[in-house]
Amino acid sequence: MRRSPRDTEESSRKISRRALLLGGAQVAIVAGLTARMRQLQIVDSKQYRLLSDKNRINIRLLPPARGLIYDRNGILIAGNEQNYSAVILREDAGNVRDTLDKLSELIPLSQEDIHRTIRDVKRHSPFVPITVSDRLTWDQLSRVAVNGPALPGISPEVGLSRYYPLDEDLAHVVGYVGPVSEADLKDNPSPDPLLQIPKFQIGKLGVEAKLEEQLRGTAGLERVEVNSVGRVMRKIGEEPGRPGENIQLTIDAKLQDFLMARLVGQSAAVVVMDVEKGDILASVSAPSFNPNLFVRGISIKDYAAYRDNNHHPLINKAVQGVYPPGSTFKIVTGLAALNSGQLKLTDKVFCPGYLKVGKRIFHCWKHGGHGWLDIEGAITQSCDVFFYTAAQRCGIDPIAHMAKRMGLGEAPELPMSAIASGLTPDKKWKKKYRHQDWLIGDTINAAIGQGYVLTSPLQLAIMTARLASGKAVVPRLVKSVDSVEVPVVPADALNLPQPFLDGVRKGVWGVVNSIHGTANYARIADTSMLMAGKTGTAQVRNITAADRAAGLAKPDQIPWNERDHALFVAYAPFDKPKVAVGVVVEHGGPDHSAAPLGRDALLFAMTGGVPPLSAYPARYRKEIGAEFNALKLRNIEPQPPARSRA
Repeated sequence: MRRSPRDTEESSRKISRRALLLGGAQVAIVAGLTARMRQLQIVDSKQYRLLSDKNRINIRLLPPARGLIYDRNGILIAGNEQNYSAVILREDAGNVRDTLDKLSELIPLSQEDIHRTIRDVKRHSPFVPITVSDRLTWDQLSRVAVNGPALPGISPEVGLSRYYPLDEDLAHVVGYVGPVSEADLKDNPSPDPLLQIPKFQIGKLGVEAKLEEQLRGTAGLERVEVNSVGRVMRKIGEEPGRPGENIQLTIDAKLQDFLMARLVGQSAAVVVMDVEKGDILASVSAPSFNPNLFVRGISIKDYAAYRDNNHHPLINKAVQGVYPPGSTFKIVTGLAALNSGQLKLTDKVFCPGYLKVGKRIFHCWKHGGHGWLDIEGAITQSCDVFFYTAAQRCGIDPIAHMAKRMGLGEAPELPMSAIASGLTPDKKWKKKYRHQDWLIGDTINAAIGQGYVLTSPLQLAIMTARLASGKAVVPRLVKSVDSVEVPVVPADALNLPQPFLDGVRKGVWGVVNSIHGTANYARIADTSMLMAGKTGTAQVRNITAADRAAGLAKPDQIPWNERDHALFVAYAPFDKPKVAVGVVVEHGGPDHSAAPLGRDALLFAMTGGVPPLSAYPARYRKEIGAEFNALKLRNIEPQPPARSRA
């Protein structure tokens, strides 16, 4: 059937409309594709070119800022300083050796440095940054940055490194940090990822080591875009870590500095304690060492100088050193004899200058003897025979028990390294460790702090604080953490009869303030700060009959390391005790070196600065003033308050 012209016209109109719609759609699609291609190839070409051809996203650990350490008054004693370094990433470096050789043309790198870096690169994952060289100057850092394109995998870094502004003053207390070692990793079965970063610094000694986890903080993450040669093109994102906690110690840095200055040239230790709270105000071991040398990598020469020094600067004598307490131990013997009921406050003992036990003679330090003495007079004049007799009456076990009650023979729990427990021997100890029976001669030797008895300066300070307060004072080293005060644990009572404590206290008051006292030369003239104390001498070698017949050699004629140790313990003010001190001067001999040191430590702690000359007897003021003027003290000022998370 033939179509009409009208139908044909209508059909043509419909076909033209469809063609137009289809063509328009095609044009739109082509236009869209063209626009997108233009966007990709022209407008965004730079961005996609960077992301192509081996470009990648790297994730890096960001070491946190180590927590700061302050003294009780806000003086910085361990801080962080900027450290410029060059690091290498194995996954971006290509030929590591070639890259390091090129780097050595820009900054000082020894063959040892290069070999060490190659070894570290092989040991760690490809994405772990390995420090090639640190403590670069700004000029050296700039050279590394400018030559980045020619150094694949090498990038300049700005980080933080530990430093100790007071150098030797607090080295034994605070300690130091150093790079993570293989031993450190073995000691941590599931180590913090931060410990995998070569040359990451962790605490190695002292507070830095004992409070490592608090001071370290937690790592942050950084996402960076690098190109085909490993050069960082841009930072994509960062998740900051948590910085370490700031620690405030109970130490008074100015008192510590004063005592260090007083001890120049000596081998000695001093511990100063708050009688009520137990705060350690000073813990001095002289000579000391510079912890900054260990942080930076101490040289063989410097380490050998410390190691070979006969005054042993690397040993913390204040807590690690143990010494026979000598006559300072008579405080313990006296309390033990009284508390056992075998000695009364009114009992008197005659001292002819010796005590004969069997075939052996035990001498008193005063050859002519002291005559009749009660416990107060015996402590004041430090009569050996009185305490030989008292110890015979009560026996060694009550003495050992009282020693532990007074803080001896036990290592206090403090964040310090190598704290010694000392030794308070008894019958069981000798049987177990020496496989021998306890003898009466052992008891007599122990009565005056000789024989097997060993104590540290810290323990002597604890003993003195307990005598002064009548409480079992516990030492404390950390005052606050991130400005949050660490609670003081109330001390339990010693549960000793008050008359016994008072009787011994009168004796130690007389040591310093009586004309017959063994430390009368070190008394304090200011009646508001009068101190009580006890001297002691610890023998380093046995005195033979030949020595006695020869009248003993003069101290300056005896080799230094064979001279007796000088000890002193004290507290002040006598009527309202606030501060206690324990002092040991190695090989100080009978030259009155320990008592003046303890006196000056107490005065500084009570007055808050260099003691005023008015506190001393008039006859000594000129000499003491000259000594103080010669001291090289630091100008120490508190730092701005640290951040707080409280």
